[in-house]
Amino acid sequence: MTPTRARLIDAAFALFEERGYEQTTVDDITDRAGVGRTTFFRTFRSKEDVIFPDHDVLRRAIEARLNGSTHETALVAVTEASRLALRHYLAEGDLARARYRLTRSVPALRAREIAGGQQYHRIFREFIHTWMGGGRESALKAELMAAAVVTAHNHVLRRWLRGQTDHPEPEFDAAMATTVDLFTARQSPGPEGGIVVFRTTKDLDTVLPGLRHLLSEPADTPRDD
Repeated sequence: MTPTRARLIDAAFALFEERGYEQTTVDDITDRAGVGRTTFFRTFRSKEDVIFPDHDVLRRAIEARLNGSTHETALVAVTEASRLALRHYLAEGDLARARYRLTRSVPALRAREIAGGQQYHRIFREFIHTWMGGGRESALKAELMAAAVVTAHNHVLRRWLRGQTDHPEPEFDAAMATTVDLFTARQSPGPEGGIVVFRTTKDLDTVLPGLRHLLSEPADTPRDD
């Protein structure tokens, strides 16, 4: 981040906290930062752009991490790519928390934040779908898994932003392990035994040998009476 960009961001967030987002103008920001309007618009397209991180840079980093994986390491790459986003916000510290307060109070900013999240969802969905083979039958599963990855990241990030955890990375590891397990764990066999429902007019002692044979149960298996 250039010194000018950092000054503009610091000035803008300080003014947003003091006056509110709507009451702060671009001129207010440039005056506080000690730069001109031309410099501001060379750095940002609008006042709104000051608030959000450089998503283009972050998205490229995430895509590079995903694309650098093999089929065998794809799920590790998904976790590590999502971690890149988490660490970006953690590195911002108080700035990320100030942004969180601001987007909670200004609907237009909240809408833009949601739109940004959808772009990350698309990146993960396309990567996971390709990893799953790219067929129509895997499209829904890829969509669901991508949504789960973004949700797990956001869950941990929100807890940190709200001051509910001082150790977000271990929580992130656990959240992502749960997410991956949801979509990759084999169905574990159930406990031995079960319930068979049938209707017959025959005596039970007559029926049991046939049932044992059908269920591959040894004939001498003891039975509680």
